[in-house]
Order: sequence, then C-alpha cells, then structure tokens
Amino acid sequence: MAHPGGTATSDPADLPPASRAAQRRLRHLQDDIMDLILERDLDVGDPMPTESELCRALGVGRNTVREALKVLQAFGVVEIRHGFGTFVASTSFDALTASLTFRGRLSLRHGGREALELVDVRQALEAGLVGLAIDVITEAELAELEACVRAMEDSAAQGRAFLEADQEFHRVLYGSLHNDLLTSLLEVFWTAYGRIYREASPSPADLVETAHDHRLILDAVRANDRQRAAERLTVHFRGIREHLAHLGG
Repeated sequence: MAHPGGTATSDPADLPPASRAAQRRLRHLQDDIMDLILERDLDVGDPMPTESELCRALGVGRNTVREALKVLQAFGVVEIRHGFGTFVASTSFDALTASLTFRGRLSLRHGGREALELVDVRQALEAGLVGLAIDVITEAELAELEACVRAMEDSAAQGRAFLEADQEFHRVLYGSLHNDLLTSLLEVFWTAYGRIYREASPSPADLVETAHDHRLILDAVRANDRQRAAERLTVHFRGIREHLAHLGG
C-alpha cells in the first residue's frame, strides 16, 4: 500500500519500529518543506532553496532532503531539473492519473471495484454540477455539444468507437463553469477511464446506446431542465457501471 509519504509497503503495522519511525520523519520533513514554500511566499516556477539551505533551515542531512524532494516531485509539489535546480511545480495530476489508471485496470481482474469507484466519483461530480453548467452554458457551447453528439451517432452507426467525441462532450459541458480544478479532475478520470474503455471492447449496441444517452443529456441541457439532465447522466453512468461490473466478473 502506498502511504502519503510516498513509501510503498504492504502494511505499516508490519514494519519494524525503526522503519515506521523513519517513515514518520520523512512525512514530517515533506510537510516542513511545503510549509517553508508557503512561509517564503514562493510561487509556481520559483526556485527552491538549495539543498544546503534546506539542510540548515530544517536541521537534517542532505540525503534526507533529497529523498523528501523526490517524493514531493512525485506528488507534483516540486520539479527537479537536473543541472538547474529544484522549482515549485505547476499544478499536475500526473501521479494521480497514473495511479488511478493502473488501479482501475488492475481491478478488472478481481471484481473491478476501483474501476467502479472511478465511475461513482465522476457521476457524483457531473450529475451534481450539471445544473450549474446549464445556467451558464452559451449557444456556441451548445452548438459544440451538438457536433459532439452527431459525431458519436455517426461513429456508432458505423460500429466505431468514439472516445474522443465523448470526452469532448463532457469537456465542453463542464468547461462552461470555468473551474480549472474541476476540469483537471475530469481529465484525470477521463484518462483513467479511457484506458479501461479501450480494454472493454464495447459492442455495436453499446455504442448506439451511449450515443443516445448523450443525445438525451443534450436535450435536457437545451431545455434548461436541471433535474432531467442529472437523471440522464445517472442513467448513462449506470450503463457504464454495469458494463465494467460484467468485465470485472
């Protein structure tokens, strides 16, 4: 199991006391480094203090600082540029994307629990926020959604998958909210789900049903019907969940 400090173990309770203490110290050091970034008012792209400066400021050795920085890089907090130094990283969900994608694909071998949880979270986000999107969506964005649905319908009629058009539909719908965190999270779920979807081999009937689901969602959005849009999204995700459950079974 991976712990917040970035060290992978089977179970912390199984570790010797000295190892557990070392893990706690490493996690505390990571917290101290993040606190230092905030205290010094560093922003994205700003250079971090050198390793020597961090050692003096935090009272630890160089190797310990390096280990903590490597973990923070994996978390997307800092960026280590070899030959140039360490910098405060821009927002990145790469580590989360890789982890969720791997866990979701792996779970299909034994019930698909993690893959189903991905769908649950995405459904909660989308069904919960579609009403807000309806309130602010523009005619130009509605036209983009129509183009996405037509592309899905055309592909489904030819028995071809349409993952890109599907993803673009959801990106445009929720992009109307101009919420960067939401956009990033949906991208994480899409990337993870996309890898799982490619292994799922949807049938021609599945493709037609999915395209029709999006047509009904768009109809509800156009009608400014918040409740019906949330209900149609719920039905859509229920179909995805059923398909993944079948694969995991």
